[in-house]
Amino acid sequence: MTAPAMPALYIGHGAPPLLDDPLWSGQLAAWAKDLPRPKAILIVSAHWESAPISLTASGAPLVYDFGGFDPRYYRMTYETPDASWLANRIVSSMPDGLSVHQHASRGLDHGAWVPLKIMYPDADIPVLQMSLPTQDPYQLLGLGQRLRELRDEGVLIIGSGFMTHGLPFLRDFSLDARAPGWSSDFDAWAGEALARGDVDELAAYKSKAPGMPYAHPTVEHYTPLFITLGAATDPTTPGEQKIDGFWMGLAKRSLQVA
Repeated sequence: MTAPAMPALYIGHGAPPLLDDPLWSGQLAAWAKDLPRPKAILIVSAHWESAPISLTASGAPLVYDFGGFDPRYYRMTYETPDASWLANRIVSSMPDGLSVHQHASRGLDHGAWVPLKIMYPDADIPVLQMSLPTQDPYQLLGLGQRLRELRDEGVLIIGSGFMTHGLPFLRDFSLDARAPGWSSDFDAWAGEALARGDVDELAAYKSKAPGMPYAHPTVEHYTPLFITLGAATDPTTPGEQKIDGFWMGLAKRSLQVA
């Protein structure tokens, strides 16, 4: 029998203190437990914007791309099996003439390793991170579509961002802070559009979403969503919104598509 295709996910990844949040970390761990076991994971994080498309190096040290946190977070590791075969597979899936850069020394950034330490704590699944090469929703949908066939080969595709990310406009940084209006309004709009499978509405967020530009003064935490939607069998078929609510007032809404 042929194994069913892996889903594709869009997750909020949080900062390192997510590792100590029993509610959200419990939600992520339970979600991962319900998924089929991946052969490998391909993750696109908001924290690596680079064109042309770039891929991490297997075995490279983690990237500690954050500041001001407890020193123990900078000593954390997440050593996963070699994913060179997946890098080669991605290169082969791209059209002729599209350059893919394979880094020799860059490891996973916190948008990848923080949630994966919760979801797959044994670090026994090969993980490859791919850069976010553009912020154009339709180009990212097309890239996700090119990656879609990897799901049939047991690869879990993850877009890692945050449904709202207006850090400059937060006043309360406690984990259970009340969501500002711009955060709750954007989140409700996104949840409704996702429930309808309205990709064009989601792509027009700059002009149609309430709460802009406060919800996303820069957009790299939102746009990985389109990698996930592009990797869906049909991007207009509503997926399952697996996690909602807020963390430090930011929307942690997360999605699974088939």
